[in-house]
Amino acid sequence: MLDLHVFLANLPYIAFGVLGLFLCIQLYYILFVYSKLSRYQIKPVQEGTEFPPLSVIICAHNEQDNIAQFLPDIMHQDYPNFEVIVVNDFSTDNTPWILHEFEAKYPHLKIVDIKEHIRLKHGKKFAVSMGIKASKHQTLVFTDADCAPQSNQWLKEVAAAFRPETEIVLGYSPYFKKKSLLNLLIRFETSHTAMSYFSYALKGDAYMGVGRNMAYKKDLFFRNKGFAAHMHIKSGDDDLFVNQNANPINVNIVLSAESIVYSEPKTTWKSYYKQKARHSGASTIYKKRHQRMLGTQLVSAFLFYITIIATTVAFPMYWYVPLSAYLLRLIAQWIIFNNIYKKLAVKELIWWLPLVDFIYYFYICINGMFSRKKKKISWK
Repeated sequence: MLDLHVFLANLPYIAFGVLGLFLCIQLYYILFVYSKLSRYQIKPVQEGTEFPPLSVIICAHNEQDNIAQFLPDIMHQDYPNFEVIVVNDFSTDNTPWILHEFEAKYPHLKIVDIKEHIRLKHGKKFAVSMGIKASKHQTLVFTDADCAPQSNQWLKEVAAAFRPETEIVLGYSPYFKKKSLLNLLIRFETSHTAMSYFSYALKGDAYMGVGRNMAYKKDLFFRNKGFAAHMHIKSGDDDLFVNQNANPINVNIVLSAESIVYSEPKTTWKSYYKQKARHSGASTIYKKRHQRMLGTQLVSAFLFYITIIATTVAFPMYWYVPLSAYLLRLIAQWIIFNNIYKKLAVKELIWWLPLVDFIYYFYICINGMFSRKKKKISWK
């Protein structure tokens, strides 16, 4: 029988061994996964690039202010041949009237109106599907009504990312910068998510994208029966579609400054909580290996911080051990994330990393544990 005194004498070594395990897992993701994006070289659009005709699809539900503010940025893209399809999903505000005013002004704008039926409740996937069916081109580009391209070269950047074997192009869509702790956390979370899905795409294992800035081929959508496999999940028109249809050769990324599409952020903790709960619901039906790799990264980071705190409190005489582990991970993050944050246009976040990284993992884990699935279908 193990002597209690021997166990207690060795307890610090056991605890620090657990801490070392979590540290090693974190360093793997930082040095061998995220470094893919850190080393990635952004290439400009080459002269003589052929630009295929595009269909831009936007779904709108009660977006009167956003449509009026942001739709002109889409309509005025410097692109030779494109149409914009706005799906008005049973809006009850002035969205329909504003859209029809724009339709009279822009010949390349097409409006698809969806009427709500009391016996047919639907979510965003239905609206996206209707937009795809109404499109006339084979290359589809997606964004949201509250999004604004960084430049009028957005569509050219996205189109140039298509190679002969490419069927999906993943873009980047951060949120507008505001002065609040919530906005700081939202922009950190968005950049961290982008860092992850871009890195895995570069590794040939794409698992998600964001519908605010994404493109794919129409025949890919119909060949694999659209959203049929996950129509029962109210979110996932973007990430679940990519998770289902991506393979090692059919995905490319676009990350130039001109390709960035900004979006309006949530402004209350409650709305952000609901958004993250909805997104976490979709991630539960990712491919099993993707669930494992994302879960391992998230849980190991959370437990790393827990173990740092626990060992510091339990063994104060060895304070330098958890401090060294913390600083080693932080230095690795600073080295790798510095280039990434420049690419993602959030370079100022590098100085906030010690604070927001800690808050992020606790908030996301707590959100995941306490969020509950709701039966109401909503995509707002």
